[in-house]
Amino acid sequence: MPERSGVDKDVILSCQAVHVRFGGVMALTDVDFDVREGTITALIGPNGAGKTTLLNVVSGMVTSTEGAVHLLGQDMTRSPAWKRAQAGAVRTFQNLEVFTTMNVLENVMTGVHRVVRYGALSALFKTPAFFQGERRCRELAEEKLAFVGLKGDWNLPAGELPYGRQRLLELARALAAQPRILLLDEPAAGLNTAETRTLAGLIRRVRDELGITVAIVEHDMDLIMGVSDAITVLHFGKVIASGTPAEIQKNPEVVAAYLGEEAE
Repeated sequence: MPERSGVDKDVILSCQAVHVRFGGVMALTDVDFDVREGTITALIGPNGAGKTTLLNVVSGMVTSTEGAVHLLGQDMTRSPAWKRAQAGAVRTFQNLEVFTTMNVLENVMTGVHRVVRYGALSALFKTPAFFQGERRCRELAEEKLAFVGLKGDWNLPAGELPYGRQRLLELARALAAQPRILLLDEPAAGLNTAETRTLAGLIRRVRDELGITVAIVEHDMDLIMGVSDAITVLHFGKVIASGTPAEIQKNPEVVAAYLGEEAE
């Protein structure tokens, strides 16, 4: 598919007329979703609206039936997940995904190898390039663990961390991969009120201090309204509204979708 002409250079992610069909079920229909660089952009909607499906299309875990995905200035519509990650799109998952038998530092180091490269021969023969790369991996991992508040937990087995701190570990690992755009799939799932407030502050710092664009799927409306610059709302696989948090809160179609009422 050719590069779309006239694409706004400030748009780091653009989904255009995306359709996804699973058998006879249309999971997404004609979905447009843009994320501007330097923003925190949310994707919300009731359960079953298609939010995670769209995130899977963006990250390459699901291939769209129709439509296009432009990511970081490139047409990624048919690109595999690894190529999108290599380009700078890194995601977390709705279900907690940590290596419980590895320690905290080792978990984060697995994410750094995307940006610190050495060949198989260097690893086999333990060349200077290998040791230099491993030192850099450790430095980046320690830096991101400190950023999320896990500096004192480096040597603990990841499985021994409380659930909320395992969520922070996932975030640290994603940040260690030095993404251009961070895709967060329900990062507040299972967190208490205090942990959610901490997460909200971290998401803002990811944008403001690290300069990373964020796209977030989340059910916690207090979190979304507190951190988002822009919001797109899905309902039954279709976009029903896009705008600022203030605009979304006042949109009658959005209110109807969440309350199960007919919009006037």
